[in-house]
Amino acid sequence: MAKQAERRAATTEAILTAARRLFGTQGFAATTMDGIAESAGIAKGAVYHHFKTKEAVFEAVFDQVSRDLVAEIDSTARAEKDVLAAMVAGTQHYFAATAKGPTGQIILRDGPAVLGWERWREIDAQHFGGKLPRAIAAAMEAGLIARQPVEPLARLLLGAVTEAAVACAGRADIARAGGEYARAFRSLVEALRLKP
Repeated sequence: MAKQAERRAATTEAILTAARRLFGTQGFAATTMDGIAESAGIAKGAVYHHFKTKEAVFEAVFDQVSRDLVAEIDSTARAEKDVLAAMVAGTQHYFAATAKGPTGQIILRDGPAVLGWERWREIDAQHFGGKLPRAIAAAMEAGLIARQPVEPLARLLLGAVTEAAVACAGRADIARAGGEYARAFRSLVEALRLKP
C-alpha cells in the first residue's frame, strides 16, 4: 500500500513538473494533455487518472507556483526594518517575479483567464492575497498605522496590487511597468505611516 502511494505521488509530481514547465513556456492554450504526458514520460491515461481536465492540472500548477512565489516574497520581506517596509518589498518582489517568464505567464497571463476571477482570487487569498490583512493588522499592532478596520483597507490595497498586476501583464514593457507600479504602491503604503 505504501509503495502504491509513493508511485502515485511520484506520478503526480512528474505531471506537475512537466505541466509547470509547459504552461510557463508555452502558455495554457498551446499546452496539451498529450504534451504533458509526453514531457512527464507517462501515458496520457495516467494524466487523466490524476487530473480529469487540463484546467485541473493548471489549477494545481497555479497553486504550486503561488505557494513558491510567497516563499520567495517572505524571504525578501524578512530583511526589512518593519512590517510596512516588508509589505512594500514583498509587493515589489511580486511585481518583479510576475513581470517575466513562467511565473508571469502562469499567475497573471493565464491564471485569471483559465481559472476565472473568482477562483483566481480564492487561490490568491490562500497565498499572496492572504498575507496583506495579516501585515496590516501587524502594522496597526506595532503602531505604524492608525487603528481602523483591517478588511476594508486590506481589500483596497490588494485591489490596487491586483489591478496593477493585471495592467502590467498586458504591457509589452512589463518589467518597467512593474517597477512603476511598485513605486506607486510604496507611496500608498508610506502615506499610511503615522508620523512620529
